[in-house]
Amino acid sequence: MRNNQGAFGHEEESEEINLTPMLDVVFIMLIFFIVTATFIKEAGIQVDRPDTFTAESQDDAAILIAISASDEIWIDKQERDPRDVRGVIERLHAENPKGSVVIQADEESTNEMLVIILEAAKGAGVTNVAIASDND
Repeated sequence: MRNNQGAFGHEEESEEINLTPMLDVVFIMLIFFIVTATFIKEAGIQVDRPDTFTAESQDDAAILIAISASDEIWIDKQERDPRDVRGVIERLHAENPKGSVVIQADEESTNEMLVIILEAAKGAGVTNVAIASDND
């Protein structure tokens, strides 16, 4: 029988790879990506947006506001009272100051609700407001 001793009488070390440092790095990267991720807030309802031919894409949309055909205002999957819209926009804008407000107004909604939301966004200090449409 052969023993596991080298030239100097010491036992040979096993050839295992230590994965602990790699797992630490992967875990830290995971935490970094979770913390820095920008989560898009959904409006909560599906609206039939008007068609348009001259539209620009909006990349940094942080606050989505939907106006239904029956003039209901939806923000963050909840129906909101028109009087509460400004406070909600202020809170969401404080969470992501670089983001913009995107209004998804149904074709059947009235301009009155659109103006109420535009004034609320202006009163909340948001300067980047867009109205969503379907491109043809």
